[in-house]
Amino acid sequence: MKVTPNLFRQEFVGLDAKVVKSSNPSQTGISGKIIKETRNTLVILHKNLEKIVIKDVAVFHFVMPDGTVVEINGKAIVGRPENRLKKRVRRRW
Repeated sequence: MKVTPNLFRQEFVGLDAKVVKSSNPSQTGISGKIIKETRNTLVILHKNLEKIVIKDVAVFHFVMPDGTVVEINGKAIVGRPENRLKKRVRRRW
């Protein structure tokens, strides 16, 4: 899958996600379905518990609807979900 700026404009609620790296070691390895997104956090349903993960300090693997896995740095998705549509993403690749 080609990583494009449109990827950041996608809705993340309902996708499967995994925290692969975090500055908080207790958050590394959390995986499950995203049930809520706020400006600075993602709420992931992990083993029937709601876990809050701070976006700014984590790296995520998202499973897209077509089955591809995409790694995204949380710093790139910080902000309100509705404002991500307006945000311009500079291509660095």
